Amino acid sequence: MRLQALPAFHKKLLLSSGLLVGAALLWPGAHEVTPQRIPLHLDIEALLPQVGTEPSVVEVAGPDFERVIQSGDTLSVLFQKAGVGQQTMYKVLEADLDILALDTLQPGNRIRFWLDEQGNLTQLELYFNAAHQVLFKRFDDGGYGVEEINIEGFWQNRIVSGEIQGSFYRSAQRVGLSAAEIQKIESLLKEKLNFARDLRAGDHFSVLMNDQYIEGESTGVSQVLGLRIQNGRNEITAFQSTDGNFYDEKGQSLARAFQRIPLEKRYRISSSFNPNRRHPVTGRVSPHNGTDFAVPIGTKVVAPGDGVVTLVTNHRFAGKYIVIEHGNKYRTRYLHLSKPLVHKGQRVSRGQVIALSGNTGRSTGPHLHYEFHVNGRPVNPMKADIPMASQLSKEQMREFSQLVSTRKMMMDLG
Repeated sequence: MRLQALPAFHKKLLLSSGLLVGAALLWPGAHEVTPQRIPLHLDIEALLPQVGTEPSVVEVAGPDFERVIQSGDTLSVLFQKAGVGQQTMYKVLEADLDILALDTLQPGNRIRFWLDEQGNLTQLELYFNAAHQVLFKRFDDGGYGVEEINIEGFWQNRIVSGEIQGSFYRSAQRVGLSAAEIQKIESLLKEKLNFARDLRAGDHFSVLMNDQYIEGESTGVSQVLGLRIQNGRNEITAFQSTDGNFYDEKGQSLARAFQRIPLEKRYRISSSFNPNRRHPVTGRVSPHNGTDFAVPIGTKVVAPGDGVVTLVTNHRFAGKYIVIEHGNKYRTRYLHLSKPLVHKGQRVSRGQVIALSGNTGRSTGPHLHYEFHVNGRPVNPMKADIPMASQLSKEQMREFSQLVSTRKMMMDLG
């Protein structure tokens, strides 16, 4: 049928239908959305992770048992109170063989135990002061490692002066010197002065001390740097040099020089000093902090230098042993003895017999284990630069004279 033949009404209807169909085809469907720009107001900072400006603090759980050491305390009782068995205590003692810190605990020191859920000792801390702690930690195999922590801190000078009224001990105590400091002074001048006989009322003394602090807190550790006693018309002096030894103003040593070995004659070295030695089974570093001499049981052991005995004791692994302090800087130890011949607090002289060698403790055969410590750290006694002369050289004397001049000026001002 031709379009021209249709009535006018039908033509209009057909044209309207076509327009509607075209519009429907052109109208966007549900999947065809006209893009529009819609403004959104977002708080970006609120969407970001909240990161604090201060570093996060990891809180370490406190110890399961802690005690301030009291007079009469024993290790076995302390471990028992902490709920730690004897076999574990022996493992800790074995780890302590290289330091022997447990034997040096004094009243006022702290001991702290950490245990896991099964009751195993995971960590043990010995707190001597703010500058010195010893830490034992458990390995996966059940053994223990040990770490000694020494913090240098800040040292501050202190001048103490006084007048003799009564004994030197009482006079020094009145002006604030401790018993240990007084003993140190008396030991330094024992060859120069008889404190009980020579001093008179009215004599003067002045001491330059050096005290250690950690974050403003005194550790209780102090050193004598210089001292001067006016004994009538005589002036007696002692000053510590940079080598750790004490000399009078003329550079003459107040203590005799060290000898290299603590025996009356040379013996074969069966095991040398080795700080990097590894345990043959575990593979962990197990330092040998001393020198072993192959000596028969009963061989005389002598002090290599003047000093004061600070410890005579018995250890499950170290056996019977002795510790001697030689001034501010040096310390010696003698292990596996059969018989100590000195007592704690006793002054000894170079060459004096202090013990008989033995085979006590954990030992594979008769020998003497000898250690030499400088500023608290073990060194090789066969090679270390230790004082072997009784007076300073000319070059050393020039430096020492300047040191003495400065310290005397400080003491005068104090």
